[in-house]
Amino acid sequence: MDNRSRILSRALELFALYGYDAVGVQRIVEAAHVTKPTLYHYFGSKKGLLNALLETYFSELFQTVEDAAVYDRDLTLTLNKMTTAYFNFSKQNPVFYRMQISMWFAPSHSEAFKTVSGFYERQQNLLENLFIEAAKQHGNMQGRHQAYAATFLGMINTYIVLSLTGDIELDQQLVYKAVHQFMHGIFS
Repeated sequence: MDNRSRILSRALELFALYGYDAVGVQRIVEAAHVTKPTLYHYFGSKKGLLNALLETYFSELFQTVEDAAVYDRDLTLTLNKMTTAYFNFSKQNPVFYRMQISMWFAPSHSEAFKTVSGFYERQQNLLENLFIEAAKQHGNMQGRHQAYAATFLGMINTYIVLSLTGDIELDQQLVYKAVHQFMHGIFS
């Protein structure tokens, strides 16, 4: 593993375990067995390191989720694909998922929240666009896209957190139940 990869890996572990604000550059470089100038060479700052982590993992998530979000007049199928994409990503990247979800709930003026919020906005927009498209076919959904997007992503993240704590298993049966429950809510 090269220095850049080792720094990213150790920072991810430390941020997930202790929180972004509780981990200093010194602790990261000690864990990665590099010097501060090496970290600054690759990332410029601790915030630059966080940006690199978020860009690396979210780009993978967005590629998968954007592919799943293609709406072809079957909302249930699309939501099943999206839920499966999120669940699979979180199972493949549990440490990252734990880290980024905790940052979403960090204080609103914190560096961690400000840095991750753009990635959440992109997810929200992706989902809103999906529900806007679906509303063309399902008139009763018109004007509710923002609430549907927030509720759907919140449901997915809740199930993922429950799996990260060992309370549930993210499987296809849960995908079916979650989407089925969500669909009943939006069509009632």
